[in-house]
Amino acid sequence: MEYIVHPSAIVDAGAAIGAGTRIWHFSHVCGGARIGAGCSLGQNVYIGGDAAIGDRVKLQNNVSVYDAVTIEDDVFCGPSMVFTNVHNPRAAVERKHEYRPTLVRRGATIGANATIVCGVTIGRYAFIGAGAVVTGDVPDFALMAGVPARQLGWISRHGERLAFPRGGPGRARCPHSGEHYALEDGRCTLMAEDGRSASWK
Repeated sequence: MEYIVHPSAIVDAGAAIGAGTRIWHFSHVCGGARIGAGCSLGQNVYIGGDAAIGDRVKLQNNVSVYDAVTIEDDVFCGPSMVFTNVHNPRAAVERKHEYRPTLVRRGATIGANATIVCGVTIGRYAFIGAGAVVTGDVPDFALMAGVPARQLGWISRHGERLAFPRGGPGRARCPHSGEHYALEDGRCTLMAEDGRSASWK
C-alpha cells in the first residue's frame, strides 16, 4: 500500500488517501473522505465522508474532521482540538442540510483543545492558541487566543511573532527566517525579495 494504516484503524471503501500518509491507532476514515499525501493522523482521529484534507497535514490525537470541513496543505491541528459543522445543534432537530463550511488555509496552526465554530475561514499561516474558541474569520498570519478568540498580533510562516510598529502600518522581519512582511490596512502580507507581495505557492 502507498499509505500506512494501523491494524486497529478503519478506512472505509471509497476514501481517497495520498501516498505516504500514516493513519494510527483506532482512527476512522469514512468513505468519500479525501486525504492528501504525507499526512499524519494520530490516535483516535475521525475523518468524515465530506471532509477534504491537503498534503502534509498533521492531525494530532483525538481530532475529528467532520463533513463540510476543508483543510489545505501543511496545516497542524493540535491534540483534541474541535471542529463543528452545525451552528445551532439540537438532538431532536435534523440539520444535516444546514452544515456551514469551514476552511483552514495553508500553513495554519490550531492549538490543543481549541474549538473552531463552523462557517469560518482561518487564514494562511494563522496561529490559533491552545484552548481558543474561534467564532469568526481569521486573517492570514494572525495570532489568536482566548474565549472568544481575539487577535493578539501577527506571526510569520515560521511561527515567530512579528514586531510591527504599534498601530501599523509598517514592515517587520521574521527573526527565524529573515523574511519580510508588510502590514497595511489591517492586512499582513509576505514580501518577495524585490519588495512586492510574494505569490502563494
